[in-house]
Amino acid sequence: MGTYGKDQLLALADPTRLAVFERLARGPAPVHQIAQGLPVSRPAVSQHLRVLKNANLVIDEQIGTRRFYRLNPEGIEAIRAYFDRFWDDALTAFKSFAEDQPQPDPTDATDRTDSSRPQNRHRQH
Repeated sequence: MGTYGKDQLLALADPTRLAVFERLARGPAPVHQIAQGLPVSRPAVSQHLRVLKNANLVIDEQIGTRRFYRLNPEGIEAIRAYFDRFWDDALTAFKSFAEDQPQPDPTDATDRTDSSRPQNRHRQH
């Protein structure tokens, strides 16, 4: 997998880029609409979009005189696959650990239903 997945996470590490990414999760938008309410200029938003585009998280499309940006499903899939790999590795490691543990001998089992539990005796007045 290489750095695929890591590149996307690094791009989202910046709070402003993450805010831009989250705005695009609501749907495609031009730069001026994405920039509304953000504490940075439209040119700065354009730079953040360029980083997100280079990380394969955003794609753009020219419609008339405007350029619309939207999330790239392939980049989002890369992040999901990156985390899925850790989940798969953790499950495999847990399975190996569980299989390596000594199993109790069923012939040594004793009936502990009555003897191991403390009796709950109530005094009556």
